[in-house]
This record gives sequence, structure tokens and C-alpha cells, in this order.
Amino acid sequence: MIICDTHALLFWADRRERLSATALTALEDGRTAGTLACSDISLREIAMLCRKGRLALPAGTAPADYMDLIVQALGLAVLPITPLIAARAESGVIPHGDPADRLIGATALVQGAPLITVDKQLHAVPGLRCIW
Repeated sequence: MIICDTHALLFWADRRERLSATALTALEDGRTAGTLACSDISLREIAMLCRKGRLALPAGTAPADYMDLIVQALGLAVLPITPLIAARAESGVIPHGDPADRLIGATALVQGAPLITVDKQLHAVPGLRCIW
């Protein structure tokens, strides 16, 4: 399994040139193998970006449809926030100011999976294997 950070999903969907070659390869290989996942908090982040007008969707596309398209196109497993993930996110192991990023990092740690992310704070977390 490979966990995708929210921006990795958005870059894949609309701005592939913003992905590193390594991240793009990991996404495409994971897509083919059916091993990609994301934390459910990523969907909330995308919805929030839409609401705030910080994410321009294709004309006539509703936020829920946009998210469904990404999930289906990548074959993503959407992972819930479990008690273990929530506890790990707030344990101090992931010293990140953004609670969503702590949850995403904790999801990867609990799953023992690499995380596709450009976030330098997550790259610095001991034991978190990051791809970029």
C-alpha cells in the first residue's frame, strides 16, 4: 500500500508537471497495482479548498463528483481515521502544525506504508517513509 497526501492527488488530477518524476512513477505504478490509498481527511481538505474557492474545478463539475473521479481513476482505497491513527497523530511523533497533515502522516505510519508527499515536515518524521 502507498498513501497519497492531498496535494499529490490534486497534482495528479490537474497539474502533473508539479509532481516529481519519482512521485509520478509511484502513483502510476500504484494505480496499476491497485495499491494506492488516502486518508479520508484528504477528501475533507479537497472539499474545503472547493468551498474557499482555492481549487478551480472543471466547468459543471460538483466537488463530490470531482473527488469521486479521483478516487475511481486512481483506484484509491479511502482509509478511515481509526482510534490508533488519531492517537498517533496527537502523540507528538509528528510535529506538524496542520492537524490534517498529522492525520495523513499517522495513517502512513500505522499502515506501515510509504507516503507520497512533498511536505518537508513530514519527510523529517522518524520512521515515515516518504516518496517525492
